[in-house]
Amino acid sequence: MIACGAGEYANVDNDCVSRPEQAPVAPDGATDQCKDGTYSFSRHRAGTCSHHGGVTRWLVSLP
Repeated sequence: MIACGAGEYANVDNDCVSRPEQAPVAPDGATDQCKDGTYSFSRHRAGTCSHHGGVTRWLVSLP
């Protein structure tokens, strides 16, 4: 497992990805919006927003 920086986590590919964040509009790189209003930077559909109530809307197409 790799060591990710503050505000990041290691995804299933062992890549560091930004943790979901609250913002008034979608931040650059966001892939979806979670049901709790946070924006996610996931790279896969599986497990996206799992700790944030699920996905409200997708902003990009993910595998």
